[in-house]
Amino acid sequence: MDPEQRRKRKRIGRLYSQGHYLSLRSLIVCFSFFIFLLFLYVERFSIGSVSFRPVLRASTTLSLLSSSTSSSILDSISKKSLPLRVDDRVVFPDHVLLMVSSRITDSQDLQCVYYEFSNSSSEILGVQPVLATDQYDAFRSIVRCPLPPENHSAAGIDLRRQQSSEVGEYDWSVRANQTAHWWEKVAYEAVLDANTAVVFVKGLNLRPHKISDQTQLSCHFGFGNWGRDEGFVLTTEAVSASQEVVRCLLPRSIRSNPERAQGIRVTVGHANADSDADADATARPPMPSVAKISSYKSEAEKRNPHKHELCVCTMLWNQAPALREWIMYHAWLGVERWFIYDNNSDDGIEEAIQELQLGNYNVTRQSWPWIKTQEAGFSHCALRA
Repeated sequence: MDPEQRRKRKRIGRLYSQGHYLSLRSLIVCFSFFIFLLFLYVERFSIGSVSFRPVLRASTTLSLLSSSTSSSILDSISKKSLPLRVDDRVVFPDHVLLMVSSRITDSQDLQCVYYEFSNSSSEILGVQPVLATDQYDAFRSIVRCPLPPENHSAAGIDLRRQQSSEVGEYDWSVRANQTAHWWEKVAYEAVLDANTAVVFVKGLNLRPHKISDQTQLSCHFGFGNWGRDEGFVLTTEAVSASQEVVRCLLPRSIRSNPERAQGIRVTVGHANADSDADADATARPPMPSVAKISSYKSEAEKRNPHKHELCVCTMLWNQAPALREWIMYHAWLGVERWFIYDNNSDDGIEEAIQELQLGNYNVTRQSWPWIKTQEAGFSHCALRA
């Protein structure tokens, strides 16, 4: 065999060995891929939805975090750790309003407890379910209780949870000093506005539709709970007064940092008398007060200070069935923002407003439990907006 033929045979042998090697490797790769596909097939169809369990577990975990944690854990915290601290009691003609310094999540778990105080002890007169609860502002809730038995003081009303014998977090000496304020004479709301605090007061008897003489009034700031003079430690001047609304200068100590005024109680009294004719005014204590200063500016509003072309503020009672049609019509007319002041409705207005919000209507609800205060509510809304 000549050298040329030997070279051809060697070249053909090398090609054959390389092709055999490549086909074997390809077969192994294909077989491995087939096994992988078979594994996925068995995982998906033989075991059912096991292949999707990681996703389901993740969503289940998130749902547990969002539902169980927020409902079970947070509710247990609110039920066990956070006390039901009743700060104030306001007596209305048909119920007693309790102002509680914590968020209340479940009104059906609460009971109104009626006490009678003697010289050295207290006795439970009865227990009633609460009439309603609501979130009032950023740091307080309100609870409505039936009126106490005849000839008994509303100052003896407290709260407890149905599954607990615990009532509040106070000892007898504190309970014995509690006071209930009659609605017709009380400072009931205060809003921070720049370097002033706007106070809403019932019972000053200022002349309607006329600006009053603010020099006859003084403003008092502090932490007192019972409307006594010793509870208010700082006094300032009133800037203006009209009907139920008095604008007060902030004390100098908090004027440079208004955030320090949050939660401070404020009330209005008569200024010091300069003559013998007004000597009896000096003996008058400031008005009882349940008003604590708040700014009513949420974090979302601070981040997005967008101004609207047209806003509406209204006060209503039990108008939930007509609210959607009313808002849709005025949105067609050009209204962009609605402030709804709810005056003790019990017809499911919260759900109606939530549905409107889901429909991209810019509607917010403000609980306004104060009766016969429509003009004051509009002034409050103007400050808020």
